[in-house]
Amino acid sequence: MEKILISACLIGDKTRYDGKSNYHPLVKQLLEKYELVPFCPEVEGGLHTPRQPSEIVKGQVINAYGKDVTKYFREGASKALMLCQYLQIKTAILKESSPSCGLNEIHDGTFSGRKIKGSGITARLLMKNGIRVISENDIENFLTNN
Repeated sequence: MEKILISACLIGDKTRYDGKSNYHPLVKQLLEKYELVPFCPEVEGGLHTPRQPSEIVKGQVINAYGKDVTKYFREGASKALMLCQYLQIKTAILKESSPSCGLNEIHDGTFSGRKIKGSGITARLLMKNGIRVISENDIENFLTNN
């Protein structure tokens, strides 16, 4: 069975910055066809749950207190890539809008809730290294066409 890396929050793990999850109802259907490998780059990079929200500002990841937390995001992204390489994972399903996992959009860096086009640190690194990255918003289409 093919392995897929998936944002841990999407399977129900409470790894979001606010200690909640982003459980996606199509996870059960994914499990019928794939072996899911849950991973939270922010937690694996060394950040705790809960934590201050973070956004990308001019290429750096800054939390709501103004602290540069980029190193944690880069460490988590690096670990995600190493895990994909080790387990020969070719596809990742990631949480949209996250500064780690966002594929098509991220928050604009003002902590106002506004979103802009862009990708998170982990999504970019995985794509750069040939891993197919899919947004949670495209799970239904992925299930239909794969």
